[in-house]
Amino acid sequence: MSLNNSSSVFPDSVPSNTNRFQVNVINESHESSAAAEDNADPPHYEETSFGDAAQNRFRVSFRPGNQECYDNFLHNGETAKTDTSFHAYDSHTNTYYLQTFGHNTVDAIPKIEYYRNTGSVSGPKVSRPSLLEIHEQFAKSVAVAPGSADRVANGDGMPGDEQAENKEEENKGGAVKFGWVKGVLVRCMLNIWGVMLFIRLSWIVGEAGIGLGVLIILLSTMVTSITGLSTSAIATNGFVRGGGAYYLISRSLGPEFGGSIGLIFAFANAVAVAMYVVGFAETVVDLLKETDSMMVDPTNDIRIIGSITVVILLGISVAGMEWEAKAQVILLIILLIAIANFFIGTVIPSNNEKKSRGFFNYQASIFAENFGPSFTKGEGFFSVFAIFFPAATGILAGANISGDLEDPQDAIPRGTMLAIFITTVAYLGVAICVGACVVRDATGNLNDTIISGINCNGSAACVLGYDFSRCRHEPCQYGLMNNFQVMSMVSGFGPLITAGIFSATLSSALASLVSAPKVFQALCKDNIYKALQFFAKGYGKNNEPLRGYILTFVIAMAFILIAELNTIAPIISNFFLASYALINFSCFHASYAKSPGWRPAYGVYNMWVSLFGAVLCCAVMFVINWWAAVITYVIEFFLYVYVTYKKPDVNWGSSTQALSYVSALDNALELTTVEDHVKNFRPQCIVLTGGPMTRPALLDITHAFTKNSGLCICCEVFVGPRKLCVKEMNSGMAKKQAWLIKNKIKAFYAAVAADCFRDGVRSLLQASGLGRMKPNTLVIGYKKNWRKAPLTEIENYVGIIHDAFDFEIGVVIVRISQGFDISQVLQVQDELEKLEQERLALEATIKDNECEEGSGGIRGLFKKAGKLAITKPTPKKDSSINTIQSMHVGEFNQKLVEASNQFKKKQGKGTIDVWWLFDDGGLTLLIPYILTLRKKWKDCKLRIYVGGKINRIEEEKIAMASLLSKFRIKFADIHIIGDINMKPNKESWKVFEEMIEPYRLHESCKDLTTAEKLKRETPWKITDAELEAVKEKSYRQVRLNELLQEHSRAANLIVLSLPVARKGSISDWLYMAWLEILTKNLPPVLLVRGNHKNVLTFYS
Repeated sequence: MSLNNSSSVFPDSVPSNTNRFQVNVINESHESSAAAEDNADPPHYEETSFGDAAQNRFRVSFRPGNQECYDNFLHNGETAKTDTSFHAYDSHTNTYYLQTFGHNTVDAIPKIEYYRNTGSVSGPKVSRPSLLEIHEQFAKSVAVAPGSADRVANGDGMPGDEQAENKEEENKGGAVKFGWVKGVLVRCMLNIWGVMLFIRLSWIVGEAGIGLGVLIILLSTMVTSITGLSTSAIATNGFVRGGGAYYLISRSLGPEFGGSIGLIFAFANAVAVAMYVVGFAETVVDLLKETDSMMVDPTNDIRIIGSITVVILLGISVAGMEWEAKAQVILLIILLIAIANFFIGTVIPSNNEKKSRGFFNYQASIFAENFGPSFTKGEGFFSVFAIFFPAATGILAGANISGDLEDPQDAIPRGTMLAIFITTVAYLGVAICVGACVVRDATGNLNDTIISGINCNGSAACVLGYDFSRCRHEPCQYGLMNNFQVMSMVSGFGPLITAGIFSATLSSALASLVSAPKVFQALCKDNIYKALQFFAKGYGKNNEPLRGYILTFVIAMAFILIAELNTIAPIISNFFLASYALINFSCFHASYAKSPGWRPAYGVYNMWVSLFGAVLCCAVMFVINWWAAVITYVIEFFLYVYVTYKKPDVNWGSSTQALSYVSALDNALELTTVEDHVKNFRPQCIVLTGGPMTRPALLDITHAFTKNSGLCICCEVFVGPRKLCVKEMNSGMAKKQAWLIKNKIKAFYAAVAADCFRDGVRSLLQASGLGRMKPNTLVIGYKKNWRKAPLTEIENYVGIIHDAFDFEIGVVIVRISQGFDISQVLQVQDELEKLEQERLALEATIKDNECEEGSGGIRGLFKKAGKLAITKPTPKKDSSINTIQSMHVGEFNQKLVEASNQFKKKQGKGTIDVWWLFDDGGLTLLIPYILTLRKKWKDCKLRIYVGGKINRIEEEKIAMASLLSKFRIKFADIHIIGDINMKPNKESWKVFEEMIEPYRLHESCKDLTTAEKLKRETPWKITDAELEAVKEKSYRQVRLNELLQEHSRAANLIVLSLPVARKGSISDWLYMAWLEILTKNLPPVLLVRGNHKNVLTFYS
């Protein structure tokens, strides 16, 4: 696009638009510099503003005085290009920086869409360009449609799947969302202002006095305030979804704590519905008693009224959150009027009837008399506190509907903390006012006035003209200590207090009826308890948990009809307190773990205060009711163990994970300060398995002596073009580590990409491990196909053994008769799995069509099935894709599969024969000893074979037995082999000679020139000189095989000292021939060579 002078390109006034880039022009000519010096204004520099750049356009604005420069630029005949061809223009006199930031490149600018989760309700997730797309050559690696690069860079494009997901979210649009007032503040205030405010607070003041009563309120508020601060911190540390307390705890401490507390918290809310409804029904029944309008009897009337009330509340809840919110607002207005009615009543002059019942308006004498405690028999500070504390709960009412809030991160802290403050002020105000107006005991008799001359003895009522002294000897019906309807008496209009009681009970019941299904639905959606998945489904635009509503309704009805609520109430209170304790602990734990992801926007919290809050909640649980606290802990512990055992497949980045990392890091660092000691030696192995599933037997035998005692790293080397290798390596990392976890193998997976196999192994040997947790033993499988393998493979194989010895790392070579690699079998199994899936899909399709289309559709499907059967035969129904029987003969080697599982099975009674021919520090002896400690090998006894002199067999046997006893290693027998250095028989030697024949040079049979030429052309071949120099060693390997055949043919496992090939003296092919002849036709063999440093000691 060429720039021109039209108004569309350079408008005189450009409105602010964040969807475009703005580039200001810089004039760098000498003239403009001089002019700038004369100008009082400071120089103008390039300014680039960018935002949601949704369009591939740019605009240029200029400072006053720069219009002429622009005109000159445009008249030069040059054009400024945009999109992919745009470039900065530089003339002789002026330089213009017109390139915009964020355009013209695949690289993306920071945007919120890149950080959203898939399926986010707050907006679509967009995938940023991968590092590969940015790093590789653009033309060769990335195919970009014209104009798409800029869209991708600025977040306008997205994958098809995510587009579909976001479209579905849009279709569900119109969901009702609440702000912080209606969503949190109103709900929390209604839930905290319970029936306790109207019928128990006056009694608490009477028992504890104004002073301790205020202390009880403040202590309760301290618990809830600390919990509110912790809740606010967790809620502002990332986007909050539905689930309330369960969501906050589970995302902080993990599914174990969240799953256990979520279930009991939902149940507590469901039973709380019954508690509040029964409180409402009892008040109604009391009114019916006064008017003599009972339906049946008090108990059944409560059941009838309670059942009807629950049905009505259920109807309001099912109608939708919007109707429920409107009902809550109406109830709050009634409640506020009732509270205001009480305060107004305290200043209305009292009449004689009220005075006889103990109400005298504000009196300093009453305040002074009621300031101290006056506990009755059986009551004390903590018992009164236990009665009041449930009135302070309900602070999570707003958080419990977090999924229905517009901005939970803002609404939860603001609404919760303000609700705690307002309700605390109200509780304190009511407590102080009622304590300053009403005496503790009153008779209610209008004639109990003072007779002149009576000594009042400091009684406030007496000073005010009433004699209530007989209340000391007989029970009275009125006063703070006796009458639960004090607030009705004091208020300006008594029925409004009754309306307030109705409002308090119904609003709390309604809040609990909404909270329980919401929390329960979030718990079920996470599929922690698979049996509860049925209740995860939501309906309507608000995703209402209708099934959860029905379940809550059933639970509430059951407890209304059959339960003893006085017994269950303390348990429910403890359930809520357990939730508070875990929320506080979550905040402390997240702070203590020091995870960089812990960045709450709400900074008014302290980790130690949160910990104190958690301890305080636990203490309050025992104060309220010790046996209820024990029951709560037992249930929570049971659920915790259950969830831990089931191990749900979730990863929420909990603080438990963060703390595990910190602990592991601290322990690893601490370990580096500890010097190695021979008593603490353990085999720490690098196992060259390739993919761990391709050589399971090699991994199994290694895992047998490293499990729970040493490090085990399964390693794979990707050889080939680096780009392809790295891609393949990265894509399989998580899958292969997951395979290890699934198969309960305590090992790590590591991989490298290298130009050749030996280079990769060398890198692993040097760089694997961390601090003291570094490998000290290399475990490899025996190269069974060495005779057919290319020269480079043999050089690499023998080379890695040399490298291990160079790095002072022990070597273990494992040989089994069938070899280790079962990749072909796995490939066949994958094919059969695909066929089985196709068969099941086909059967399901046929079944559906039988229901929908009738016989005509079925015939069509059978035609389709026939075509499929031609291309890929379908296995029979009774076939098993995970067993040998499911594979066709010839597609796999049955013996290979059996051999790959041989170390998974329990080894029967037998022996592990240890041929400890050379002292390598003791590794050859330690590994078989560790094996005998394992459950699968514990029935195998150790037989020790060592070399010795024929004329000193008994002496050397005694010496070896003494050494083993000092090492505290149990053994079944010791054999001293005195004829190891004898020549092997001719047949065995002939086999060895035939084995190495293809690799011999035979230079002694040729003239000198030809021999030298052959040496240069094939330096890897075995020369006659080399063979003659090590003839004794070759004899020994052949002879050892004869002895092994003779003594250890029936052993379960043979552990044998590995011969060492001296570098530069023993050719690779000769060394492979030694290993072949040494282990030929034997049970499983471990060739072991330690690094010649002690791994055994007999010192304490």
